[in-house]
Amino acid sequence: MIQASAPARAGVIGNPTDGYGGSLISCTLGCRANVRLRSAKRLELAFGEEETVIRNEKALRLDGGVFDIAKSVIRYLRIADKRFRLEGTSEIPLRSGLAGSTAMLAAVFSSVCKFLGKKMGRYECAETIRYIELNYMDIQCGYQDQYMTVFGGLNYIDFRTKEVYRDLSEEAYATVETLAGFVDELPFVVVHTGVQRISGSVLRPVRERWLDGDPVVVEGYREIGELARLGKKALIRKDWEGLGALMNRNHEIQQELGASGEVNDRYIELARKSGALGAKLAGAGGGGTIIALHHNPERLIEVFRKEGNPRIMFLDPQPGLTVEETS
Repeated sequence: MIQASAPARAGVIGNPTDGYGGSLISCTLGCRANVRLRSAKRLELAFGEEETVIRNEKALRLDGGVFDIAKSVIRYLRIADKRFRLEGTSEIPLRSGLAGSTAMLAAVFSSVCKFLGKKMGRYECAETIRYIELNYMDIQCGYQDQYMTVFGGLNYIDFRTKEVYRDLSEEAYATVETLAGFVDELPFVVVHTGVQRISGSVLRPVRERWLDGDPVVVEGYREIGELARLGKKALIRKDWEGLGALMNRNHEIQQELGASGEVNDRYIELARKSGALGAKLAGAGGGGTIIALHHNPERLIEVFRKEGNPRIMFLDPQPGLTVEETS
C-alpha cells in the first residue's frame, strides 16, 4: 500500500504573479488531498463515491469528471498497461481557489511514481505536475500551487524568469525561502465563500491581455510582485498595519483587472468594515476564497458566521507532499 498526501494553500500576498515572473508569500492550510494505491488485477480508479476501470487508451479521454487528474497522470507516464487501484479523497473544498486539484494531482503523481520506482526531487516534482496541469489538463495556471503543495509550509517564493511557459527541460526552478522559523504569529482568517470556480477560466483572459502587452496588466502585476517583497519584511516584523495596506493594494489591482468577483468583494468589504487590516483573494478569484488579516481573528470569525456560515480555515505551515509505503 502506498499513501500520499498534499495540502491546500492560501496566497497571503503577491498572487497571482506566480505566472508572470513575480513573487508571493503563501502558506498551507490544515486540509489535504489524500491518495492510496495498491496492486490490483486491473487499472481501477476510485475518487469520492465514483469508480471506473481503465481498459484501454480511449478510456483516458478527459471529460471534466473526477478521474481527469488520474487519467492525465497515466497518459503523461504512459502506463495504461499497468495494474493498480488508485483511491483519492480530499478535505479541500471543491474549486475553492485553494489548490485543491493541484494537491490531488501531486498526491496521485507521487504515489504512482513510488509504485513505478521512479524517484524525483521536490523541484522536479513541482515543475512536472505544473507541466501536466497545463499540457495534459489544459488548465491555465501559474506555479504557486505546484510549489506550495509539494514544499508545504510558509514560504516567500520568487518566480522571476518564469513569466513565459517553457518546455519542462528548459524551465528554471523557482526560489523557495521558508519563513516559518521567522514568524510565530499568523493572525489571518481564510474564508471559503461557497462559490466554486475553475482557475483557468479566471486566469486565461488576463493572461491573454498580458501576452498582448496591455500596460495596465503588465504594470499591475509588476506592482503586485513588489508588494510581496515588501510584505515579506512586514510579516517578519509583525507590522500588521503595513502588511494589511499591502494586501489591500494587492486586491485593488486585481479588482481593476476584473479578476475578483461580486461574492469575493462582498466578503472582503465585510472583513474591512469589521476591523480587518487587510483582505484579498486567497486564490485566482471568480468565487473561491478570501484571506483577511485581523488583530482579533475570533471577532472576525463571529461576523463571518452570521453571513451565511461560510467555511472558516486558518493558515497552518504544515508539511507539503508526503509519500510512504505501508504494509
